Amino acid sequence: MKKSIIWAIIGLLTVAVLGVLWLQMDLIRTSIKVNENKFDKAVYEVLNKVAERLEEEEKRQAAKQYLNGYAARFIQEERISSMGNGGLRMDLSIRTGFQGNAGNLSQHLLDQMAVADTCSCYKCVQDRTEKRDLLTRFFQYRNTDQPLDQRINLEQLQNILQEELGNSGIDIGYEYGVLSRSSNNFVLVNDHYIIDNSGSNNAEYRHIKESGYAVTLFSKDEIPPGMLMIFFPTKATEVWSEILPNLLGTIFFSAIILLCFAYTIFIILRQKKVSEMKNDFINNMTHEFKTPIATISLAADSITSPMVMSHPDKLQRFANIIKQENKRMNSQVEKVLQMAVIDKREFSLKLTDVNLHDVIYNAVENITLQVEKKEGTVNTDLEATQPIIQGDLTHISNIINNLLDNANKYSPEQPEITVSTRNRANGVEVVVADKGIGMTKEARKHIFDKFYRVHTGNLHDVKGFGLGLSYVKAIMTAHKGQVDVKSELGKGSSFILFFPLQVENKQS
Repeated sequence: MKKSIIWAIIGLLTVAVLGVLWLQMDLIRTSIKVNENKFDKAVYEVLNKVAERLEEEEKRQAAKQYLNGYAARFIQEERISSMGNGGLRMDLSIRTGFQGNAGNLSQHLLDQMAVADTCSCYKCVQDRTEKRDLLTRFFQYRNTDQPLDQRINLEQLQNILQEELGNSGIDIGYEYGVLSRSSNNFVLVNDHYIIDNSGSNNAEYRHIKESGYAVTLFSKDEIPPGMLMIFFPTKATEVWSEILPNLLGTIFFSAIILLCFAYTIFIILRQKKVSEMKNDFINNMTHEFKTPIATISLAADSITSPMVMSHPDKLQRFANIIKQENKRMNSQVEKVLQMAVIDKREFSLKLTDVNLHDVIYNAVENITLQVEKKEGTVNTDLEATQPIIQGDLTHISNIINNLLDNANKYSPEQPEITVSTRNRANGVEVVVADKGIGMTKEARKHIFDKFYRVHTGNLHDVKGFGLGLSYVKAIMTAHKGQVDVKSELGKGSSFILFFPLQVENKQS
């Protein structure tokens, strides 16, 4: 599949996933807004009911005072002495005849005036009208003449508010206050009156004033005296309580979708990369086999030539060429088979005491001839005083040879290779360093991946399958050791191996 098609699919999937998440978040925002509106509506309904009940209660108290004779004295002070005994009898009849809601007593009293005196003469009608006006004035006087804090019973307000909130299903903490319009200060907050209403202590109740929940108290007065306000510290919790399960579910499943999506993209890109590396591997293998096969074919044709068969020395020369090229092919095939065995975890270490210095000397001797052909040098700096470890001699020899071979291959001109050792805690460190082409930071991340090869341009000037370093990594892991690399582009590379003195598990 083309790279452009893969990125197009990833782009479409990204847009689709982000679109689904955006729509889900939009639904959650809408739900939160609906819950907020629902909560606000319920709170205002509660406040309005509380205000109505406070006004109704005030009327009840005013009516009780009327029945106790205060209204009569008020009317007398307003020159209603002409009522005489008839007026008193009227009051008595009203008191004994009322059976309804005390909150509507004021209207009931006014209505009863039309019944108490049925005389239709001009003077009686005028008296009845004057009495209704004066009684109405009494209730207005009773309601508006007193200060706001005296018109509200604190315990009663608290009980009514708590009851109405409970009826509306609002069961969270709250703070409330009554604000005087005349002074713009609170006269009542929560469970106490504000003695000092100069405003100096009202700053601490600013949150109540700015809560946004407020209704007018005693709205039927000519000038309403104050406002009832309420504040909910945990309003957000209440609003989010119904949305929270959906939100958590959305986050959980969205996280699964995103993780699966990211993992899918990772797998696609990795598989594409593996596919490219395998293609490179096949191309490299083809190239590596093509040269020895061609050489063997030419040598075989030469051997069958009558001119060569008559010369034993030439025959021996071509036979050696065939043998060397066959050995080279077998070595390449062995590397591939070896990695297949390692991948399946079907190999076991044949642990013996291995002298790393001896292994290094042998490996250096093998590579020296190739390095000298390029006018290079191989130096050793073996400082380890305890070079003997527990390990598999064959595999350890192979990884040292692989590292030396890479150091030579990736040093284009006059290789300078150094192998050093030193003792570390519970082990030996071996460093194979060169001053070759080095690697980029990105290349260092992948050099131990199977089939990966550092790019050296379009020329096939560095032979190999990309299996050497992955083999080194696998063997070091099997020996419970470590392998690391330090490299800088254009300045060379250093491969650092750490071998523990003992390998606990013989089977890997």
